[in-house]
Amino acid sequence: MGVREVLQGAIRPSTTRTTRALWAKSLLNALLFFAVFMVALPWVSHRLLPSPLFVPAFFRTWMAGACLVVGVGVWIACLDAFSRHGRGTPLPMDAPRELVTRGPFSVIRNPIMAAEVLVIWAAALYLSSVGVLLYALAVTVGAHAAVRYVEEPELRKRFGANYEEYCRLVPRWVPRIARRGGIR
Repeated sequence: MGVREVLQGAIRPSTTRTTRALWAKSLLNALLFFAVFMVALPWVSHRLLPSPLFVPAFFRTWMAGACLVVGVGVWIACLDAFSRHGRGTPLPMDAPRELVTRGPFSVIRNPIMAAEVLVIWAAALYLSSVGVLLYALAVTVGAHAAVRYVEEPELRKRFGANYEEYCRLVPRWVPRIARRGGIR
């Protein structure tokens, strides 16, 4: 049994019944995830390789702030969609029981991962160090690999034809621009 199969085997549909309990679990997950991956690891990366990168202060501050606000906002909208419509959480051992295709999930298939990566890029922009830049690059590549080789095969197995149709209609990372000028 390979690493991919072990990781896919850890994903289990939620047995939690109330939306309030799902929200509580999601917020605990958010707190732990943000503390480790979006504060502690960027800080360690910055301390290990603090070599500065030149990023103009205005760009650094405003772009980092925008990435942070958008990332956190999308993440909260995703938690709501998972709790209310999917009846689960982002935690693999408490995954949604239903395929979620509403809200941010109607624009791209992986808005939670995209939001998390966006917040990490906010830290990379704001701190402007080689260490955090390398960390952000590694997380971006790792997130793509996790989605491609662990999450998507597991969702195909769990949701079958519904997930295949969803994949056909909704892009993985980059929203489609509709012909009439709107975002799909």
